Amino acid sequence: MAPAESTNDAPAGDSEPSLSELREQVEEKYDFESFGPAEMDEMDREEWEAAFDTETWITGEKLLDRLEADLRQRVADRDVFARIEREDDRLLAYSDESYAIVYGDGSVEGEGTVRRDVEPSVALCSMESYDVPDPPRGDVLPDPDEVEEGDGELGNVMVQLLSVAQLLAGVVLLGYGFLGNGIAFVAGLFLLGIGLFLLVVVANARLSEAFRADAYRTRLRQMGAEGDERPAFVPDDDAELAAGSVRQPEPNQDGDRPRERASTDDTVVGDTDAE
Repeated sequence: MAPAESTNDAPAGDSEPSLSELREQVEEKYDFESFGPAEMDEMDREEWEAAFDTETWITGEKLLDRLEADLRQRVADRDVFARIEREDDRLLAYSDESYAIVYGDGSVEGEGTVRRDVEPSVALCSMESYDVPDPPRGDVLPDPDEVEEGDGELGNVMVQLLSVAQLLAGVVLLGYGFLGNGIAFVAGLFLLGIGLFLLVVVANARLSEAFRADAYRTRLRQMGAEGDERPAFVPDDDAELAAGSVRQPEPNQDGDRPRERASTDDTVVGDTDAE
């Protein structure tokens, strides 16, 4: 009697892709030149391990140096709103409402928007293939009193001059219209309407710029940009962070707490001994 054929053999099409195949799929799916918090949250564990080789991760002082340069450039580009401070064994980034603390092993503690902005930079700066930009010199955040109301004043002046010209032309045409020229009267009303509309546009633009500048100054003052004081929720040292004397992270949109590590498998970046 012939032995029964095994029924445990999985079809060839159901076999899991190899690491190289999965890495190719990840490279096609994600644009690592614009890798950010949204892409990091979208990645699952298999994609993360395929995209980032943990055995070649940069750690220690070199990681913190690279991360500081990268974050300072992102702050200068207005991609991240945070104050960057380097301490002995950690890098601190905080704003008026959230913060992130990065250690030499790649672990990240913190909450809110700043943490979500910092985590992708930690992953990128841990890779040798990532070219860190040269950090800008001096303070990357402006003094609150030096914040201007926008760089579009020239455009506002040009539109304002155009509106005045439309109003003057409308008044002249209305004068001709009162002398019996009906077409001139209609054209004058039309130009007056255009001129008034352009004046309203200019006024609204200037008001919006003033509100945005005032809000930016307020946020800079609240995060301590004028002095050395930090917001109350930012822990001064690791002992305070461990004691839980700072406020707890608020739930995100899904109702979950922010992640406590930059990696996805309960290990920190560069921990190659974890199984």
